[in-house]
Amino acid sequence: MVAAEDTLILLDAGISGRRIARLMESVGLDPRDLDAILLTHEHSDHVSGAGVLSRRYDVPICCNDNTLVCSNLGTIHSSISIKTKEWFDLGCLSIHPLPILHNAAEPNAFHIRCEEKGLLLATDLGRITPEVFGALKEADLAIIEANHDVQMLINGPYPPKLKNEIRSDRGHLSNIDCARALWATQTEDRKIFLAHISKNNNTPVLARRTVARTLGCDEERIDCLLTPDDHRSMSL
Repeated sequence: MVAAEDTLILLDAGISGRRIARLMESVGLDPRDLDAILLTHEHSDHVSGAGVLSRRYDVPICCNDNTLVCSNLGTIHSSISIKTKEWFDLGCLSIHPLPILHNAAEPNAFHIRCEEKGLLLATDLGRITPEVFGALKEADLAIIEANHDVQMLINGPYPPKLKNEIRSDRGHLSNIDCARALWATQTEDRKIFLAHISKNNNTPVLARRTVARTLGCDEERIDCLLTPDDHRSMSL
């Protein structure tokens, strides 16, 4: 969720619409005030609640055409078509959809700016693309994937084919690759939030430790959700 001045958008909707509505209401937000649901790609853990929210609260779905076609949302209130690499505006927010590598139709990361502040949402990517690398240098808040610990994945229960897919350029970013990208783009005051942490091949503690040690900073500077019921509000 991103709230700025009179603009409120939801970044992906990978849990049920009812649960999203409850979570919003628990922090004083009304789903009816959503200006758009912005989708990164069509996988169910990113879109499963989007159709319901769009229908129930008259919220437009915002994504590129390939993502919309592949998302299987059913009837929706309306849609806003965007193009990868082309800036667009939602209310007071300026948004740049960035190309990423993932096993999806046309996945995007999003560089979102409001006045002088900006955040980057970059999850579900097998490696850091030049566009994401550039946005990392500018972001005041980086919400970035630290999906798996390589050794936990290798020694874990997944079949070899799935392990290879996860480690591929179109899979997911490991803790160490996430850490290296953050190290190579370090800025003094940037906030870091680790996302899409695997339940089977990683732990929040391990992800934070890996990134903090690579950056040479205290683990408290690296944030993430620590439990399934955890939530966070961050300001820029």
